[in-house]
Amino acid sequence: MKYSEARQGRIFVIRLEDGDILHECVERLAVEKNVSRAMLIALGGADKGSKLVVGPENGRASKIIPMETILEDVNEISGVGTLFPGESGKPILHMHIACGRENRSVAGCVRRGVKTWHVLEIVMIELLDSDAARKTDPATGFELLAP
Repeated sequence: MKYSEARQGRIFVIRLEDGDILHECVERLAVEKNVSRAMLIALGGADKGSKLVVGPENGRASKIIPMETILEDVNEISGVGTLFPGESGKPILHMHIACGRENRSVAGCVRRGVKTWHVLEIVMIELLDSDAARKTDPATGFELLAP
């Protein structure tokens, strides 16, 4: 385990609107407001056609191949995430959401493009006094959090 400490900064209350792409909007706001590190919670609707990363094809393969699913209809969502700078210094959102419609559900990462259905609410809590960042892991190719 690796860890570091941070303290709470500003809190942003965000409403995404119909058609907004979740990760693009959060990352753009972070740049505009000079937020490099944050934690986030989200709830609302994801539109038909939204894309999620839903796991690797084979969890222990030497080459990790992500699987993707596309939502076939509107889904209710809830999610949590973190925002930390990548090696370029740009803030990168890592958020997983649970999506549901009727008696079906799926969970995954929003990086491929989750499109807002009418409204998606996010609370972003800025983290201060931290130098945690995402660093590329040579073994997986993932940008892993280095606290």
